[in-house]
Amino acid sequence: MPEHKRQNALLPPRRKSKQILIGGVKVGGGAPVVVQSMTSTLTQDITATVRQIKELEEVDCELVRVAVPDIEAARAIKDIKKQISIPLIADIHFDYRLALAALESGADGLRLNPGNIGEPERIKKVVLAAKERGVPIRIGVNAGSLPSRMDSPVKPENDKGVDSRWSLPRTSIRGGNDRRRSIPDRMVDAALAQIRLLESLDFDLIKVSLKAFDVPTTVAAYRAIADKITYPLHIGITEAGPPRTGVIRSSVGIGTLLYLGIGDTIRVSLTAHPREEVIAGWEILKSLDLRQHGPVLVSCPTCGRAEVDIVKLAQEVEAELTRIKKPIRVAVMGCAVNGPGEAKDADVGIAAGKGRAILFKKGRKIGVVEEKDIVRALMREVERL
Repeated sequence: MPEHKRQNALLPPRRKSKQILIGGVKVGGGAPVVVQSMTSTLTQDITATVRQIKELEEVDCELVRVAVPDIEAARAIKDIKKQISIPLIADIHFDYRLALAALESGADGLRLNPGNIGEPERIKKVVLAAKERGVPIRIGVNAGSLPSRMDSPVKPENDKGVDSRWSLPRTSIRGGNDRRRSIPDRMVDAALAQIRLLESLDFDLIKVSLKAFDVPTTVAAYRAIADKITYPLHIGITEAGPPRTGVIRSSVGIGTLLYLGIGDTIRVSLTAHPREEVIAGWEILKSLDLRQHGPVLVSCPTCGRAEVDIVKLAQEVEAELTRIKKPIRVAVMGCAVNGPGEAKDADVGIAAGKGRAILFKKGRKIGVVEEKDIVRALMREVERL
C-alpha cells in the first residue's frame, strides 16, 4: 500500500476524530486519509464484481462499496470477499433484512440511512448485529433525499428537551419540517438525529457523510457538523458527473474540505469506470501533500516558445509513469524559461529545446539528449531512482 506522508506544515491541523476499523483499514484518529470507490457491476454477478474490484486494487483503492439491492446481492458478498484483498462495504437502502444478510455474509462495513430503514425495532436489529461483529456503520445523508420531517417518534423524556432514545434537542430541530431552513442545516439535523439513534443503542462505530452536488452546500454542511461530533467523516461531492467536469467539481469540494482539515475518507463520484475515481482521489491527496502515491508529473503549459510538441511529450511520459510505484517528482519542461530553475524541486526532468533537451536532477544539468531519445533517457533516470 502507498506510504503515509506527514501532513504539510502549511496546512491547518486535521480535525481530531475517533478511530474506527473497517476490515483492517484504520479510519480517523490521525490515520491517513483513505481512498475508496464503489463498484458499478451487478453485485450478484460475482465474477464481474471481483474482476472490477481487482482493477480497483491495482490502482490502490483501499475500501470498496457494493450495492445490495436484493438478497442475492447480499449473499454474493461471501464469495466476493474470498477473492479480494480490500475491505468491502455493503450499501443498504430501505430493507433492513438486506443489512442483516450482508453482515451474515461478512461485510466489513455498512452504508445506510437509518431514516429510510423504517421502524426503530428494525434499525435496532441491524445495529445490534453490527455491534456483535464489530462492523462500522456509515450514516449517509444526501441533500437530494432529505426527510421532509425530522420530528422524533418519541416524546422528549427529560428537562432539556432531548429524548434519550431518538430525538435531537428541540432548539436544533426548530419545527422539523420547516423548509425555510438552509439545506446544510437540514443535512446536519438529519445526521445528528440518526447518530443519536445509533448512540441510544450503545453503538459508536460510526462514520458520517453529508453530500450534495453543490460544492458550497457540501462544504457548509461538513463545516457545520465537524465540531459537533467526533466521528470520522467520509467526504465527497455526490453525482459529480463525467470525468472532465466531475473531477474538477470533486477536486474543488474535497480539496477545500481537506485543506480545512476535514475528512477521513474520500470518494470521487464520477460517471465513469471506478478506477478513474481512485486515480482522481489519489491525485487530490497528493496535491495537498497528504499522501504519497507514485509519481508526480510536473509539466509546463505549452506556448509559442516551445520548440517541441510538449503536449505529446508530456502524454508519453505520463503513460510511462503509470508503471512506477515509488513517490517521485518528474518534470517535463518545454523551453529554457520553464527549465531546470522552474522545476528545481523535481527529482529528475527534461527541458526541451529544438531537436534536443537538457536532462537534469534536482535542478542540476546532467546531460543533453536528442529529441528522439528524450522519453527513453528520462525514464532511464527515473528507474535508477
